[in-house]
Amino acid sequence: MKRQLRNRVFGLAAGTVAFGIISACGGAGGGGLDVADGGIRGTGSSVGPVSGFGSVFVNGVEFFTDDIPNRAVESNDGISSESDLSEGMILRVEGEWQEDGQGTAEKLRYDDTLRGPITQLAPDPSGAGEFVTVTVMGQQVRVDRQTVVRGITFASLLGGTGIDQHVRVSAWRQAAGSYRAGYIGTISRNLTDIELEGTVSAIDTDLNQLTIGTITVEYDEDNVVFGSGLTETELSSATALEVEGSLTGSVLTAVSIDRDDARRFAREDSDDIELTAAIDAPYTALDIGDRPGEFTMGGLTIRVTATTELESGLSLSDLNTDLLVQVEGNFISDTIVEAEQIELREANAKVKGAIGAIDSAAGPFEVGGVTVRVTPLTILARDDDSAPASVALVSGTQVEVEGVEKSDASGVYIEALKIEVDNEEDGGATNEFELEGRLQNITQFPGSIMVLGVQMSDRDAEYDGEDDNTAREAIVSAFAASETVILEVEYSNIGGFSATEIELEEDDND
Repeated sequence: MKRQLRNRVFGLAAGTVAFGIISACGGAGGGGLDVADGGIRGTGSSVGPVSGFGSVFVNGVEFFTDDIPNRAVESNDGISSESDLSEGMILRVEGEWQEDGQGTAEKLRYDDTLRGPITQLAPDPSGAGEFVTVTVMGQQVRVDRQTVVRGITFASLLGGTGIDQHVRVSAWRQAAGSYRAGYIGTISRNLTDIELEGTVSAIDTDLNQLTIGTITVEYDEDNVVFGSGLTETELSSATALEVEGSLTGSVLTAVSIDRDDARRFAREDSDDIELTAAIDAPYTALDIGDRPGEFTMGGLTIRVTATTELESGLSLSDLNTDLLVQVEGNFISDTIVEAEQIELREANAKVKGAIGAIDSAAGPFEVGGVTVRVTPLTILARDDDSAPASVALVSGTQVEVEGVEKSDASGVYIEALKIEVDNEEDGGATNEFELEGRLQNITQFPGSIMVLGVQMSDRDAEYDGEDDNTAREAIVSAFAASETVILEVEYSNIGGFSATEIELEEDDND
């Protein structure tokens, strides 16, 4: 059977980016997961957000699903086959993967994190509009610009629309107990098919009750199903649980109780694992033998050794709480993974505007002078609520790119984690852009800055602060002191790149 790269090829005309072709050769050779022909790289489990289909892309590997009958997905959440999946959903793949970036899936597993009504929406308090906190049955879920949103738009959520909408959420649990969504999508209202996960704050096994956030969970010990080897006597020691059942007001009558989503990272038959998750506890140096130290994510201890490769410009000091990273390694016990490679999966750079030049042979394209490279990790989305069935990224297409800032001999570029396409026909001006990235250079005479490889004049720019001179001098001083300076810049390209507004981004998580 010939394998088709559906939804990863977005047009084949001249001057069009063909994502599937780029993915097969590892993102046109720039940074990220290096691939080479042949050789088994791992056999075991790969857990991460789906980035595309053909058959299914997870953690930068294209897993072919031909050998799975009907391409079935193991799930009790209404996801029964590969065609029911969406980009952004956190999927567990059992199989093997090779050095050439391809793999063979033997089993696919999916489980919702939350399924139920939205009860509250709170926009980014900074006013920057970078994220919105969605409360689902008392559980706070961060939805940001890396999240795939279906059935409702990110802009609608940011504007406060969506209260009482029923949603399916696939998310990572964060250190403080809140969640970060890889995917959120609307579903039909059904109070008899609810899924709740969260920290257990109280439990009384005599009354057959427990409390998760604002929800009281009641269960009948003779009828409830306990999953993953969990027993009623173990409930009292559980930190977080997953419950499915029927919701009446703030009372959830359970039909099943299971361990939380950390079980998606559990060790099984093989020792190799790839996993993407948020860091639970930051890196701590140990200086024991060849071990520099360790951190935790997904309920696992990740052991960093002298041979662990840090990609994406990561340093050990960057491995802090809630940072989204991808680890490849192997289990040395049921709870310890020795890392071979750690890569950043958190966007730290962005550019917005119309696509300019496209290198259709090698794959990269340019937006406002910024080079964008596509890899198998890249998710393509629309700015409305539709799936990206077939989109040709041609010159003039308005996009917003979120990704990781990288560099090589050719210069600085963004390795895209998500590309969102503007569906409006007019799409906006083709010579006005926005970017966010690390300041590479700043000059006094003539005044100019360089960010993400784009040199631009700042002589007529408005700096955010008490006054332009003071704000600019603060940036010059920080840069001269070798501090990492992140700038948000609005600029144009009319006879050359010129900045119009410049703001120092003091907290790049906002």
